[in-house]
Amino acid sequence: MQANLAVNLWDRMWFMGFSRSLESSDYSRRLAMATAGFLCCWMVGAAGSVAVGQNSSDRLAPLLQQAIDRGVEYLKRQQKPDGAWTDFPPHTGGVSGLCTLALLTAGVPADDPVIQRALRRFRQFEPNKINSTYSVSLQTMVFCRADPSRDAALILRNVQWLESVQVKDGPDRGGWSYPGFGMRADNSNSQFALLALYEAERVGIRVSDETWKNARDYWEGSQNPDGSWGYRKGLEGTGSMTCAGIGALVIAYAMVRVPNAAVVGDRVECCQPAKDENDRIGRGLAWLARNFSVRQNPGARDTWLLYYLYGLERVGRLTSQRFIGPHDWYREGSAFLLELKTRRAGGDEAGRLAADYWVGPGQSGTGEDDPAIATALALLFLAKGRRPIIAAKLKWGDETAWNAHRNDLGNLTEHVEKAWKMDLGWQVVDLLAATVDDLRQSPILYFGGSRSPLPGDPAARQTLAAKLRDYLDRGGFIIAEAVCGQGDFDQGFRQLLELAFPEPEYRLRLLPPEHPIWRAETAIAPEHLRPLLGLDFGCRTSVVYSPPPERGQASLSCLWEISRAGRELRFAGAVQSQVDAALSLGTNILAYATNRQLSYKYEFFDQPSGGPQEVGRRNRLAVAVLQHPGGCTVAPRAVIHLLEAAQQELGLRVDLVKYDIAITDESLFDFHLAFMHGRNAFRLTPEERRRLKLFVDRGGMILADAVCASRAFADSFRLEMQAILPEHPLEPIPADDDLLRPVYGGFDLRTVTRRDPQPNGPREPTADILRRVPPELEGVRIDGRWAIVFSPYDLSCALEKQQGIGCQGYIPEDAARIGLNVLLYSLQE
Repeated sequence: MQANLAVNLWDRMWFMGFSRSLESSDYSRRLAMATAGFLCCWMVGAAGSVAVGQNSSDRLAPLLQQAIDRGVEYLKRQQKPDGAWTDFPPHTGGVSGLCTLALLTAGVPADDPVIQRALRRFRQFEPNKINSTYSVSLQTMVFCRADPSRDAALILRNVQWLESVQVKDGPDRGGWSYPGFGMRADNSNSQFALLALYEAERVGIRVSDETWKNARDYWEGSQNPDGSWGYRKGLEGTGSMTCAGIGALVIAYAMVRVPNAAVVGDRVECCQPAKDENDRIGRGLAWLARNFSVRQNPGARDTWLLYYLYGLERVGRLTSQRFIGPHDWYREGSAFLLELKTRRAGGDEAGRLAADYWVGPGQSGTGEDDPAIATALALLFLAKGRRPIIAAKLKWGDETAWNAHRNDLGNLTEHVEKAWKMDLGWQVVDLLAATVDDLRQSPILYFGGSRSPLPGDPAARQTLAAKLRDYLDRGGFIIAEAVCGQGDFDQGFRQLLELAFPEPEYRLRLLPPEHPIWRAETAIAPEHLRPLLGLDFGCRTSVVYSPPPERGQASLSCLWEISRAGRELRFAGAVQSQVDAALSLGTNILAYATNRQLSYKYEFFDQPSGGPQEVGRRNRLAVAVLQHPGGCTVAPRAVIHLLEAAQQELGLRVDLVKYDIAITDESLFDFHLAFMHGRNAFRLTPEERRRLKLFVDRGGMILADAVCASRAFADSFRLEMQAILPEHPLEPIPADDDLLRPVYGGFDLRTVTRRDPQPNGPREPTADILRRVPPELEGVRIDGRWAIVFSPYDLSCALEKQQGIGCQGYIPEDAARIGLNVLLYSLQE
């Protein structure tokens, strides 16, 4: 097939060169050289695509998904008919609870028969008869995750039991222990009890403040001077127990500490100083960073290694840290778990793919030599990758500059989790230390502060501005806010934006009342509308800025801070309505920015880097981007993203440079494929029309789309094509045409998914519906080939992954596949 592709390509390039040589005497020589290089590019790329296909397992993301899927299937097969797994006394139901929790965390739905059998069995057990902190805690977590409304009474019963067995006196007051051990608490039992109580609070079962305060005191008192925790007070620190201590304090502090905002009567006081600051969590993280490993349990070597990794996942999630010290803990841990399974299976590719379960590397008798326990713990770590990161809070300067409200984004995220009924995460990212690739792992950056974020050094200012521009250029979204009434954040942020966007067309403007942000999920009542500024970049508003609040008004960050997700307080009517409106507006902004289309964490592992790429057209596939007056700069990286997909999915050697080519430019004829998009009405000059006709007559091909289904652009494009090629009218491309089938090595696109906005009233939420439909493409056929392919529905914003609410078009995956099919077709027809 590749030989035929090469011959077809040579024929097409020769024809284009012959026709152009009538105008340029040296063109044939240059074309021959270009064709030879391009032919080499295609042959190398085609060969490369075979190699990629053979070695696709080297990509981490599909391996992780496969590992999760195989682990899930293994645990399902190990379940007994009565709904149990093999349990070990004295923890009746303990292993069963661990396995069920792992399956639920890995995405198995609560109505799955395996989960239902387990739940029926758990509902038969009473805490007093189980008499195990581990078992009751795991059972509680399962109830909270599976069907908390159905099992609310059982969750409450278990919470009351756990509170009753908390150590009440002595040096271990506030901890939990094994049955029969009385007041001798340990940090392993204590962390499971705390995790269960935390999950109960998250589903609305209130735990007493006394329980939380005693737990806080216990964990503070059991920390070693070096920042670590051991199995009990005074014992040498280990990785697993230090993770337990960090996670436990994060939870306890969230429940009992005073927020950075307060309600006094009908007034909200924002940016209050922290009253309970200590550095115990920071000391624990510092110890973990100094002793970090994913190959051993620090301080305990191979003992309970998988148990430690489960704790490490919790530390990263609860502290919202992507890095522990310099370590990307999830990436390193995931790679090790894949290696561990491969090693057990013999180390070869076949063994890796055949391995269904894990066994811990440590000594026997710890429990991790049991495949069910080991696999459950591994899944609980890996399933972190199934919790999409919805936003990152930018860290810069000292904490008072960027973290005036410590719980703001966390509370909003928990609110959205409940509204969307999906697990979500957020993280803190150091703005100055992070690369563009680091930032890209979060679809939204929350950039709030009270002081100017501008560095003092002019060169550092330019670097920071370029970093933010590059992030937005790659589909990112920024929510910025001056969180306190005083300070110079407003002035500094505006200057930073001007450095990032010196072009006069990119300026902050007041969002109009009809903007989708005001009603993306919930229509904001008129009395709660606040000034929001937006910067339109690419296919949508990409920066939303909330300026300093007006006198008597609280910032969004402040209102999110007092919402206390999981422990909701009801305030006086006027204050509560502000809190509700702020949560709704925050949810609207997140929905607008993401369209609820979020990526699993591990999907970022295989994405092309946003940094410098090897470029240059020698031996590489390049695409021209046609310049025209119809809004040709709306989606500046659409073609780059398409070429990245060609490189990653098809193994082609591509030139990742955006070639903006005027239609009348001679260099247009150096390309075989041109891309054209826009969202405005336009009119071409007679010379531009002549050049486009010459381009397609010589064998060139044009792919065009109307951004967000712009009627103005579509109408203009059809009129121009009619004027340019009156003898070859646009016609519908049949859904079963070779262009839309895998005839040329592409994809079967006879049915695709399209996003269609639904009209609503001005006070009603905006809604989009996903429909499975045949692709609606139009084309111009010349001499039996499609010379022009036009989509009246959006491709470009989907390629940039910037489809805002109301942008009608194909979802990103199908937009890319349509583009790839056209690209492959253009190389062969």
